[in-house]
Amino acid sequence: MARKTVTKILKTRGLKAKKKVELKRRLIEWRTQHTVEKIEKPTNPARARSLGYKAKKGYTMARTRVKKGGRRRRLYGRGGRKPKKVGLVKFTSGKGLRWIAEERAAKKFPNLEVLNSYYIGEDGRHKWYEVIFVDPKHPAIKHDKSIKWITLSANRRRALRGLTSAGKKARGLK
Repeated sequence: MARKTVTKILKTRGLKAKKKVELKRRLIEWRTQHTVEKIEKPTNPARARSLGYKAKKGYTMARTRVKKGGRRRRLYGRGGRKPKKVGLVKFTSGKGLRWIAEERAAKKFPNLEVLNSYYIGEDGRHKWYEVIFVDPKHPAIKHDKSIKWITLSANRRRALRGLTSAGKKARGLK
C-alpha cells in the first residue's frame, strides 16, 4: 500500500484500522519467510510476559507457521480408488495446531526447551504462533529460581512429549 493511502485510511478510521493495516503488512512479510523463523523480540510483549518470557539472556523467541484446515491421511495400499471412499480427506488430527507449531520449532532448535506459545495471526491458508524458548544450559537460567525447574532431565524435549500447555490441552489434561 502506498503511504498516502495508509495515511488517508488512518485519518478516517482511527486506531482499529491502523492495527489491521499493520497486521496485513506483517502477514505479507511472514508468508515469504521460513516455516520456523527466529525473532529478536516478541510481537506481543504483554502476552509473552504473561506466559513466562523475560527480556534477558537465556530466553529466545521463534515464529512458526502452520497450515490451517483438516489433515489428509496417506494413501497406503489403496490405489485406484476415490479419496472420498478411502477415508483420506476430512480427517481431523488429534493435535491442535499450536502443539504442532511447538513441535516443529522444538525440532528446529534441539538445544532449547519450549516454555510456551501463543497465537499471533492468520490468513486464509496459514496460522502463525510465537514460541518461547529457554536455554537450559545458560548460567542465567540455572541461577534463576523461577525457571530453574526447566534444567531438570525430566523436562527434556517437553514439547515433543506433550508437556507444554498446548500439549496438555490436546491430551485432555487441561
